[in-house]
Amino acid sequence: MFELLGIPPQALFGQLLLGLINGSFYALLSLGLAIIFGLLNIINFTHGAQYMMGAFVAWMLLNYLGINYWAALVLAPVIVGITGVIIERLLISRLYHLDHLYGLLLTFGLALIIQGLFRNEYGISGLPYQIPSQLSGGMNLGFMFLPNYRGWVVVASLVVCLATWFVIEKTRLGAYLRAATENPTLVGAFGINVPRLITLTYGFGVALAAFAGVLAAPIYSVNPNMGADLIIVVFAVVVIGGMGSILGSIVTGFGLGLIEGLTRVFYPEGSAVVIFVIMAIVLLVKPAGLFGRAA
Repeated sequence: MFELLGIPPQALFGQLLLGLINGSFYALLSLGLAIIFGLLNIINFTHGAQYMMGAFVAWMLLNYLGINYWAALVLAPVIVGITGVIIERLLISRLYHLDHLYGLLLTFGLALIIQGLFRNEYGISGLPYQIPSQLSGGMNLGFMFLPNYRGWVVVASLVVCLATWFVIEKTRLGAYLRAATENPTLVGAFGINVPRLITLTYGFGVALAAFAGVLAAPIYSVNPNMGADLIIVVFAVVVIGGMGSILGSIVTGFGLGLIEGLTRVFYPEGSAVVIFVIMAIVLLVKPAGLFGRAA
């Protein structure tokens, strides 16, 4: 079996798979952030906590109500999305005409409150969530062993990301959403309820974070800090792709996951900072991001 620069193929492709899995979560989370910022102009720092809530809701549905993974994959994003709708209506809707800083501070405070509530109730040791039996085991591809569940995570993330991009960029509903952010008065004149559209958009962005949380639950332990550990990296992904760029979030999320995986193989010490190094370079060369448009 061949080796690349002395690296066995099992190690190389294993790390690439891990990078692709991380990229799946980066893409889903940064997509939700991009939707909320691009269409609502709010920097949603609560996103990491809402990702964590998705994992916890799936865990609670299973352990308290006996509802399995497949049902939780639908129910958890809906439940967490509804909490997002409530937050948007009660709090965030009051900040749309103010500076971005107010939204950032509010959502940062909400994230701390949500994490604190879950930490007090469940501690920080982490709770196990079993892989569904249909996705247990894996396949031997010859050059590496591919766990079925991890393959499912990549496919599910890619399908949801591309479907979301298609709806926002290629359908009439997406056109209404984009128009409502540019000229809400004109859109309202056509009989469209703009506040409701904005509320549902925020709820959908939150639901994407919760969907990522359910996907993550069987891979990582379900704990209150899982979102806090990830959200800073995801913000870097959004900045690199371009704030508010839907396609940029998807492509950059998966791409940076793979780059992170390769870095673990060839320079493990740099894997924790490589995304931030790339962000600094991109901001120097193209401040609007790779897919962003200059203001």
